[in-house]
Amino acid sequence: MLPYERFEAWKAAHAFALAVHSETKSWPVEERYGLTSQVRRASFSVAANIVEGRARKGAKEFRRFLDIAWGSLSEAGYVLHFARDAGILTAEGYDRLEALRGKAGKPLYGLLRSMGP
Repeated sequence: MLPYERFEAWKAAHAFALAVHSETKSWPVEERYGLTSQVRRASFSVAANIVEGRARKGAKEFRRFLDIAWGSLSEAGYVLHFARDAGILTAEGYDRLEALRGKAGKPLYGLLRSMGP
C-alpha cells in the first residue's frame, strides 16, 4: 500500500473523481473542452494534491497541498451546481455526485484541521 492510500481523504477523493469521470461521459460533446474538462480536472486535482502533498517533505508543504485540494473540491462543487442548473446534469446525478463530494470533504477537512494552522 502506498503512503497516500492509507488516508480516508484520498480514498473518498479517488471515488469522487471516478464517479465524476463516469457521469461526464454522457455530457454534450460541445462541453468536452468546457464544463466536462473543468469538472474532471477539479475532481482529479483533489486526490492528486493529496498524493503530491504526501510526497513532499514536511507538514507545512503537505498542508499547502491539502489547501489546494480543498479549493479544487469547492470548484468541482460549483461546476456540478452550474451543470445541474444549466440542464446538463440531472438532479439525480447531481445528488449522487454531491453526496460523494461530501464524503470526500469530511475526511479532507479533518486532515486539514489535524495539520494545524
